[in-house]
Amino acid sequence: MNIQRYKTYSDYLKQTYGEKVYKLPVNLALTCPNRLEGAGCTFCADAGAGFEAQDARMSVTSQLLANKQHIENKYKAHKFIAYFQNYTNTFLPLPKLLAYMEEAALVAGVVEISISTRPDCISDELLGQLAAFSQSHELHIHLELGLQTANYHTLKAIHRGHGLAEFIDAVLRIANYGFTVCTHLILNLPGDTIDDCIETAKIVSVLPVQMVKLHSLYIARHSPMEEAYRSGTLKICSKDEYLLRAAAFLEYVRPDMVIERLFSRIPEADACFCNWGESWWKLLAQFHDLLEERGIIQGDCCTYMNGSKLKLLDTADAREYTKKE
Repeated sequence: MNIQRYKTYSDYLKQTYGEKVYKLPVNLALTCPNRLEGAGCTFCADAGAGFEAQDARMSVTSQLLANKQHIENKYKAHKFIAYFQNYTNTFLPLPKLLAYMEEAALVAGVVEISISTRPDCISDELLGQLAAFSQSHELHIHLELGLQTANYHTLKAIHRGHGLAEFIDAVLRIANYGFTVCTHLILNLPGDTIDDCIETAKIVSVLPVQMVKLHSLYIARHSPMEEAYRSGTLKICSKDEYLLRAAAFLEYVRPDMVIERLFSRIPEADACFCNWGESWWKLLAQFHDLLEERGIIQGDCCTYMNGSKLKLLDTADAREYTKKE
């Protein structure tokens, strides 16, 4: 009997919308506040994360229709998520962002709008406007927050431009409006260890986060990390170490957390290192073998919440101690 060892995003979408749903990327002409204050995150290239997106000069409608036609023809799909993917999509004047979302909402088959952004670009004013839009259009809104790691020393080292507190603040504010939150994480940033992966799993689990998207660190061309990688001053952990970190993350994360992705995907031409020279689907097969071999199921070690140490009161030593008191 096959055991489902973790909660997949594809299963979540099928349960939510009754059939397979596909993301359609949207690339807007915008930037990131971190780039205005410096060079941006050290892992980020000039193109941001939208390597396979349409030209930002195209209208939102044109981008969605072009991507939709391709997916419809290839997979016979009927339902779609408009994914505002690249850079910091809430770093826009609100009327402009809402106008772009209005275009997306009018495309037939779009059942959800997903917005990728940063924790320090979330405000109550923004969330209130998004809530009104969601209600008036009867469309679910999904927010994707880049955290990368809970290790605030590493966040500083990669010039992330925010710490852990900003992420916690953003998630708690979003929860007041009922939007789902997906947190982006890189499990093998320089300076992080497997213990950081476990602590990051714990942090997202005790917060109202519903999904995580895990990334294996890639070195994008023309990114600040490229020079350090080529000079040998930046070391990337081995493939086997990454698989162990991903497995440990799964063990400690909440069992109901949706796992949207486990490995990065980037065109070969855009990276000087990605996934140890292997395809993501081969790595996924190896990861599944590791889970099977070790009998790992998501949430196996999620025992740290709700006053976990109080269980010690039931032990013989504790009962004897309390008698003496």
